[in-house]
Amino acid sequence: MESREEILDRLNSWGGETLGKTLDIIFTDVTDESLTATMPVTPKVHQPYGILHGGASCVLAETLGSSLSVLHVDLQKFAPVGTNINSNHLRSKKSGIVTGTAKFIRKGRTMHVSEIEIRDEKGELINHTTMTNNIIPR
Repeated sequence: MESREEILDRLNSWGGETLGKTLDIIFTDVTDESLTATMPVTPKVHQPYGILHGGASCVLAETLGSSLSVLHVDLQKFAPVGTNINSNHLRSKKSGIVTGTAKFIRKGRTMHVSEIEIRDEKGELINHTTMTNNIIPR
């Protein structure tokens, strides 16, 4: 069984040039039922008003929700495929770091539903997202 550090190393080095890497998303913690990652808030992820773009928050949330499902299926037999995302942008953020944590609401055999909370350094809730992944045979 992989250690916490091995899982984080695998997730942080997974894939080539990806959107998550473009936005500097880094996985920082994993437990049996949750996954956490950070993303810096810089002009690279701003919208024209100089605040965190909602799409960047969605990328962080979907990266976490999808990766959480990946950790809980046999990838030789199944693939988690995102089918729905609902994201509520609750506070603006101009700079710093946001931290997202994904947890399962439902972890079924053919469907995973996760809840992702994105918070700032003070613990303020910036974004709340729910995401559904269908677990399909390969």
